[in-house]
Amino acid sequence: MFALEDYLNKSPLSKSQISLIKMRASQINGCAYCINMYMNEALKTNETHQRLHLLNAWSESELFSKEEKVILKMTEEITLVSQKGLNDNTNKH
Repeated sequence: MFALEDYLNKSPLSKSQISLIKMRASQINGCAYCINMYMNEALKTNETHQRLHLLNAWSESELFSKEEKVILKMTEEITLVSQKGLNDNTNKH
């Protein structure tokens, strides 16, 4: 997890995008402690309460950009890789 955190922090992703990744993965994993921690972290990156409340329904929301939707789709696929594998069409969302 530390290596993943280091990788994300060195990536070209914004702090807000990284916070969305962490929040969504924590939601999928059902980790209340992590959701709370990453919620607070996301709010410090100027993320809005409204977007965080709608994160479970990101694909139906107009509050997330096309780029964010690709990031969130990839986050879901990677988080669930042991169950479903990866989809070749992720970038077509």
